[in-house]
Amino acid sequence: MIPKTFKEVIDLGDGRTISIETGKLAKQAHGSVVVQMGNAMLLCTVVSNYDAADVDFLPLTVDYREKFAAAGRYPGGFFKREARPSDDEVLTMRLVDRVLRPLFPKDYHSETQVMIQLMSHDDNIMPDALAGLAASAAIQLSDIPFETPISEARVGRINGEFVINPSREQLLESDIDMMIGASADSVMMVEGEMDEISEEEMADAIRFAHEAIKVQCEAQIRLAEQVGKKETREYESETENESLEQAVYEAAYQKCYDIAKMASSKQERGLAFSEVKDGILANYTEEEQEELGGLISKYFGKAQKEAVRNLTLEEGLRLDGRKTTDIRPIWCEVDYLPSTHGSSIFTRGETQALATVTLGTSREANVIDLPTFQGEETFYLHYNFPPFSTGEARPIRGTSRREVGHGNLAQRALKGMIPEDCPYTVRVVSEVLESNGSSSMATVCAGTMALMDAGVQLKKPVSGIAMGLISDGERYAVLSDILGDEDHLGDMDFKVTGTADGITACQMDIKIKGLSYEILVKALKQAREGRMHILEKLTDTIARPNAEVKAHAPKIIYATIPNDYIGALIGPGGKVIQELQKETKTTIVINEDPITGEGIVEILGTDQAGIDAVLAKIDALTFKPEVGSVYEVKVIKILEFGAVVEYVEAPGNEVLLHISEIAWERTNNVTDVLNMGDVLDVKYMGIDPKTKKDRVSRKVLMPKPEGYKERSSHGGGDRRDNRRNDNRGRDNRNRSNNRDNRGGDRREHSNRNDNN
Repeated sequence: MIPKTFKEVIDLGDGRTISIETGKLAKQAHGSVVVQMGNAMLLCTVVSNYDAADVDFLPLTVDYREKFAAAGRYPGGFFKREARPSDDEVLTMRLVDRVLRPLFPKDYHSETQVMIQLMSHDDNIMPDALAGLAASAAIQLSDIPFETPISEARVGRINGEFVINPSREQLLESDIDMMIGASADSVMMVEGEMDEISEEEMADAIRFAHEAIKVQCEAQIRLAEQVGKKETREYESETENESLEQAVYEAAYQKCYDIAKMASSKQERGLAFSEVKDGILANYTEEEQEELGGLISKYFGKAQKEAVRNLTLEEGLRLDGRKTTDIRPIWCEVDYLPSTHGSSIFTRGETQALATVTLGTSREANVIDLPTFQGEETFYLHYNFPPFSTGEARPIRGTSRREVGHGNLAQRALKGMIPEDCPYTVRVVSEVLESNGSSSMATVCAGTMALMDAGVQLKKPVSGIAMGLISDGERYAVLSDILGDEDHLGDMDFKVTGTADGITACQMDIKIKGLSYEILVKALKQAREGRMHILEKLTDTIARPNAEVKAHAPKIIYATIPNDYIGALIGPGGKVIQELQKETKTTIVINEDPITGEGIVEILGTDQAGIDAVLAKIDALTFKPEVGSVYEVKVIKILEFGAVVEYVEAPGNEVLLHISEIAWERTNNVTDVLNMGDVLDVKYMGIDPKTKKDRVSRKVLMPKPEGYKERSSHGGGDRRDNRRNDNRGRDNRNRSNNRDNRGGDRREHSNRNDNN
């Protein structure tokens, strides 16, 4: 018996709809929904343990997976099974997690797992835009404590018109690709890339997406009411002690305020705060510390946060002594690493990134093989965040979600400035060596300089800045170039990258409700001032891209060959191309143009002579002489009836220079005129109608001797012609003899038949 299902439909206003259904699948989960748009279907489940974990945070896991079966495909590789999540899946997990996590109660510590999987794929639907809606809808159908429904939507702009949840094909025409996460009354998360748009345009795009999200939040509420809204579960709240909180506040607040005002370094400030905390703990016995230590730490953190925030709101000062709009000191350097194709160091305050650039062929492109998308990236950026960058020692267990997310943001910031005709596959790697503030924005700045140092002809340099916001509801302060501590204690963390002409990427996490668009635009404009200051520092270090790649970096040349010649260049089993690469010390990649069918040959090498040798081989392989043109040739073989010559400009291309075409005068022996290795000019006469072979002539380039008479081809006084007639006669006789022999054979064969 099919169970009863409940369904809500969301109208996007342009003929497209999104449906949310529950009651059919995964009923043992605490909440489950199927979200469908077109043929794309996502199943989302949520489960939260009823017992709290022994931790002081929310152990929330958001998992998003795209099943290959959803697109009717097999997983690639040896093991035909989905394995670790792809970077794209990790990025979707982060988008959903960042919106959900702040809406759980601060004292809710039960292990919670949100699992989203793509079960059916539609080429016209990008499923990551539906993941936030699915997660929130599943939670609404559970008894898990959660503040309010949320949703996420992608917004694009095509020909000046905003579009909600555009297709991948539509995004190719869009100058905006942003994902917005919000509740009905507050925007909470923004991330995306843009084509140098203004701050006002960005705010308009956010506002447009928010209106669509409000409708999706209302649909979740209606669905929960249809099913029957469950009572929120009771859970064990954190123990509170008001008298202890007051005592800790009185002992800590002013001291923390004074330390914050000292304008000290991260390390000095950390030690000073620790001494205050240790002094408070010293007022309690060991037994009291064991019982109340957790609460004391919690209340000390609250007092410290309030002190630092009030210092900024009341006096406009920050932990390191800067004013709200000040940028930390910056120093930069390029060409630091002698063996890389490009390198740079960007240091801003206590944050430092070392970027490298590597140039390669299309063979080094980053292959993307997902159920929802297959393609290649010829520009990609990898970000590494080792523990020593924050003075910590901790185990390294592969690339973290944070590293994937920060690297993706920096890649999106820069990729629009890579010229379309860049011949290389370009890989940028950012090694974060120090971190106290935004290392992702340091990566953007270091990446810009490293690319220009490598000779990549960036359209425009890009800089980035991390901004913060502190607000108590009445007062607010926008902070430029925030520290790590300010990121933790602030109400908004937003990173903005761009050129002098507009924004190229952004990432925002907004922690306060009801942030006005006026404050948002003001913050974005203050961010622009900071970006321009940083951009000036970058261009002071390297004003424009180097005109050429470095001497030790590979040069890349493209050549085209007709499709019929691809096999000849590769050779049997790849023998020709492998030997050519070995001889010339180059890398050769051949791709077929999908439209023309021509072979596109990429030649990569550090030695120009090697590249030239490959080009010469291609020219020789595809060489076709033109009728009437004169070519320089070299004698490579002497025959009785002529000389085999090779085109000097196309080695390997040979043609017979017949003895009759060597000179106007009779040539008895080829060696009377030509010798091995001689270089001479010949004229290409086209295809001989009798032999069907190429015909060249030396004599036509020479003046006829005085009194020269054309020789008849039908005999006369020319002995060579008579010899030819004689030869033909002998040939005829031979043919007669052959006929006789064939006749004898036939008679013999007939006799054999009779005998049989």
